[in-house]
Amino acid sequence: MAVATSRSSRRSRAVVAVLAAATLLAACNPDPTGGARPPAAGSGPAYGWTVRSATRDDVRLSWRDGCPVRWEDLSVVRVAYWGYDGGRHVGDLVVHDQVATKVREAFGQIYNARFQIRRIHPVDLYGADDDRSMAANNTSAFNCRRVAGTSTWSQHSYGRAVDINPIQNPYVKGSSVDPPAGRDWTDRGSVTPGMIVSDGPVVRAFRNIGWSWGGHWSSSKDYQHLSENGR
Repeated sequence: MAVATSRSSRRSRAVVAVLAAATLLAACNPDPTGGARPPAAGSGPAYGWTVRSATRDDVRLSWRDGCPVRWEDLSVVRVAYWGYDGGRHVGDLVVHDQVATKVREAFGQIYNARFQIRRIHPVDLYGADDDRSMAANNTSAFNCRRVAGTSTWSQHSYGRAVDINPIQNPYVKGSSVDPPAGRDWTDRGSVTPGMIVSDGPVVRAFRNIGWSWGGHWSSSKDYQHLSENGR
């Protein structure tokens, strides 16, 4: 009888351990990089950047008459970044002239911290369609558009906001997740490469230039969103 009880107990403990492991795996966010990492700090190429005035063609789709800024007041900031493949890449961000220096400084801090970014392209590459850009996990800045569901201009319309890795940092309000592919990364306690967290390198870098993070909002969470003045 004692042997049967012991075996039953062992089986029960084994079942509990398997269920606990399955629950842990289900709760963990997948690593979008497949384990690829940049070279260790202090090795690899240094951060680099350039800034130039935007042309009308740079914002052919994302700017239109009636936008709250002139296209002549925008700049294209080309920054180096570490990709999900662990390699060094460059990408262009369209921002307001007045914040161009701050933005390239923030991305320099992100680069030096080895934070990984999927891709960086102006939103015009996606037809100035925010949904398409997010679905591609694209990091972008200027886009003349309203805050979703309102008549208020988004800070992106002023070139004073950046969205980083939208899939790993989705917009969450109640049960709604945007982009939908971001649902696998709504567990913000399980941190993987590409995710922005409260005291991580991205929030620190943008806090250093006086910007705030949408992950600190109360009624909703916009984990991808960094901006100078709110939304």
